Amino acid sequence: MSTAILTGQPVPGSSIEDDLRSLGFDVRIAADTAEAETLLAAVPGDRRVAVVDARFVGHRHALRLGLTDPRFPLAAVPGAVTAQPAGRQALTRAMARENSAGGGTTLLDNLADRIVTALDADGSDVHRPELGSLVATVPADPQAGSEARQAVAAVDEEAVRLKSAVKSRDGFFTTHFISPYSRYLARWCARRGLTPNQVTTASLLTALIAAGCAATGTRAGFVAAGVLLIASFVLDCTDGQLARYSLQYSTLGAWLDATFDRAKEYAYYAGLALGAARGGDDVWALALGAMVLQTCRHVVDFSFNEANHDATANTSPTAALSDKLDSVGWTVWVRRMIVLPIGERWAMIAVLTAVTTPRITFYVLLVGCAFAATYTTAGRVLRSLTRKAKRTDRAAGALADLADNGPLASFVARVNPGRLGAPLLIALAGTAVLAVSLFSGVTWAPVAGAFVYALAAGQALYRPLKGALDWLIPPLFRAAEYGTVLILAAKAEVNGALPAAFGLVAAVAYHHYDTVYRIRGNAGAPPAWLVRAIGGQEGRTLLVTVLAAVLTASQFPVALTVLAVAVALLVLVESIRFWVSAGAPAVHDEGEPA
Repeated sequence: MSTAILTGQPVPGSSIEDDLRSLGFDVRIAADTAEAETLLAAVPGDRRVAVVDARFVGHRHALRLGLTDPRFPLAAVPGAVTAQPAGRQALTRAMARENSAGGGTTLLDNLADRIVTALDADGSDVHRPELGSLVATVPADPQAGSEARQAVAAVDEEAVRLKSAVKSRDGFFTTHFISPYSRYLARWCARRGLTPNQVTTASLLTALIAAGCAATGTRAGFVAAGVLLIASFVLDCTDGQLARYSLQYSTLGAWLDATFDRAKEYAYYAGLALGAARGGDDVWALALGAMVLQTCRHVVDFSFNEANHDATANTSPTAALSDKLDSVGWTVWVRRMIVLPIGERWAMIAVLTAVTTPRITFYVLLVGCAFAATYTTAGRVLRSLTRKAKRTDRAAGALADLADNGPLASFVARVNPGRLGAPLLIALAGTAVLAVSLFSGVTWAPVAGAFVYALAAGQALYRPLKGALDWLIPPLFRAAEYGTVLILAAKAEVNGALPAAFGLVAAVAYHHYDTVYRIRGNAGAPPAWLVRAIGGQEGRTLLVTVLAAVLTASQFPVALTVLAVAVALLVLVESIRFWVSAGAPAVHDEGEPA
């Protein structure tokens, strides 16, 4: 149980003790700084502890935001400061300093705020949540206290809490058609003790049932699938809103939230393909193409953000124009809609599934995503070319990890350290050779092309990726690897090849998403042994071309299936081990990519 140390006796009529207890704190009262330090030392080191001014006046949700968010080792609001075990040592030092300054005999005024000042002076990172209209203050006199209580009464705390449960920046469909009621569903879940992870799991199960309905291939099944896909999205919004409403963040929730959206969408693609096959229409190539395009879009987002989030002199005329457009109401919504974010995309897929055919659904999806990808990538290229930014070593390292080069490319870089040109140009040249070889019609040409591509991949990462457009290398590698699997499976022209390719790309894509979220949590890339074990992107590309060349048409799907299962088992076991471990970061994405 968490412990809150009140510095002094609460004023008559104050609800501070009840508020703290309702938030899960065991309340102790200190008469002076010496007793406060003694009480702090008595709290077990593995528990959260807070120091709160007994004169605090404010909303309970302000205290909740400041004292219970599990993502931050140290946090504070006016009149209160808290530390989790990771921040305990810093809080103890600050408390000792204040006790020493006061001689240990009298309770210093505004002790909690003074501790925060001491933490800042020590260079500690103290999180201060945005309170908006919520009140959190320590009145200096009775009149100020009366005014503060009036300010508390004037604000509808529950309305503020519900509003803050919704992302501040979201898509048009989500903002206007889902969040107006999903926030109340989140509150309903919170009042019944449901957790975000349970809602996330319910969303996944709903999407899988939707995929199963689509796989029936009947009109009734397609209609049910569309309805259930929207229901799954409602629950998908609800889990994040529940986490923000009740501040129930966790490492397991981070992993589930980061991966289940993709699992749901790609499982639904597979369901549509199965349903179409029941009606005699083979759309597996379209389903795989949609997954490849969507994953590459995400890698563009991730790579660009990682390349620029800590860049210095991070300005450009294009960025200034974008900021100006965001200041005009209607352009904000248009720009958010044309990138086809998850809400708009799932709504479109659901409606098209219900009223058209899987083939039409995939055609529209591919055209829409292609346009969105072109729009966003072009804008980012312009920003990169016009900004005067110096990228950091951390950014270059993140791009190298996202590139996912394996032992073959690393060996090439070691034995042939010559600099053949700019990294992006080398990567483009290698990818072009691979693409030409795939369409050459010669059996062993793709193997030679994949070998040249592996050489280029090693050369491309010989130097740190700090060029203006080097962030394009990871999505280029994703397109090369996934595209190779798609093209060779389609050329095999045998039953089972494309579904097996779909499974292989899904397994590898999971590995790449897992890499992204580890980097976002400052936990680094997956361990080197895993990258070596699954071959790296260039090794898998070369292996698939060799399998296509040496195996018969009937053997190729079997080999792809075995490879897919092996990759999936390795990456899932390691991913689960990492994300459920105590050291995994509590990453919750507040800006879901398209």
